[in-house]
Amino acid sequence: MRIAIDAMGGDHAPHAHVESALSAAAEWPDTHLILVGDPEVLQPLLGGAPHNITIEPAYEVIESDDEPVKAVRRKTNSSMVVAGRLVKEGKADAMISAGNTGALMAIGLLVVGRLKGIDRPGLAPMFPTLDNAGILALDMGANMDAKPEHLVQYALMGSLYRNKVHGIREPRVGLLNVGTEAAKGNELTKAAFELLEQAPINFVGNVESRDVLERPCDVLVCDGFSGNIMLKAIEGAASVIFKLLRAELTASFTSKLAAGVLKPNFRRVRDKMDYNEYNGAPLLGVNGLVIKGHGSSDAKAMKTAIRQTRTAIGNGLIAALADEFSGK
Repeated sequence: MRIAIDAMGGDHAPHAHVESALSAAAEWPDTHLILVGDPEVLQPLLGGAPHNITIEPAYEVIESDDEPVKAVRRKTNSSMVVAGRLVKEGKADAMISAGNTGALMAIGLLVVGRLKGIDRPGLAPMFPTLDNAGILALDMGANMDAKPEHLVQYALMGSLYRNKVHGIREPRVGLLNVGTEAAKGNELTKAAFELLEQAPINFVGNVESRDVLERPCDVLVCDGFSGNIMLKAIEGAASVIFKLLRAELTASFTSKLAAGVLKPNFRRVRDKMDYNEYNGAPLLGVNGLVIKGHGSSDAKAMKTAIRQTRTAIGNGLIAALADEFSGK
């Protein structure tokens, strides 16, 4: 399998991406990793790279503050666009980027292209949960507006992803809402609820955001606006909680002693909420495997994204999605 990595995108590029590629290449010799970026920058970092890592030249970079669509159209020799082109042309089975999210969405639509039968591709990250199984949520920001039919497509795509990549036979699908009662919500969620009840999925009803981390379902569907707000709220809350704990545990000599005793416990809690363990959100609904890494991905997080990408390729995710929607 061949995976193109946008080696110049993200806060810790290119060093973290090269480090993760070297580790992944050694662990999975059957995987060909294509680092897309400036060879003069990448080659010194690679050193004596194994045979299953190559460099695809790209001399421009889409920055985090670039206007997405304009950047994709103007920076045609950027690492992100070139990686997308490799997928489009069948020279790579997938691409991974930790760069500009909006630009990656544009590449999915303008370069890779939508799957037949899909109206709106959705970004589907994994949320950590208390039982470590995680919950797949989509859409988390690829589209700010949605119709009820789009949420049904998200539910079908999310179910297939959890089945193919995580081996869940009948994934439970929930609808993000302000209450669990069927009649709750706005016009979008009320209409979507009725359609989801009729869809060929294991629909378990409405889910409140406060329950998400306890995994009330395996797939959570919502529009991109609500989903992105929930995502940022959870990330922010986790960050603040850890800051408060750190402040309290270093406030006095006694608390420092207690912190020393409890350090292993706190480390386990931190690891449960660590996005590095869940890195790699697929853009579901495009005609190729496009994976979004967290912007601050380090080498560990990027390797997690590579591992998840390998699993998706090996289980024929894109072919399964194409078969599901080809007649719709």
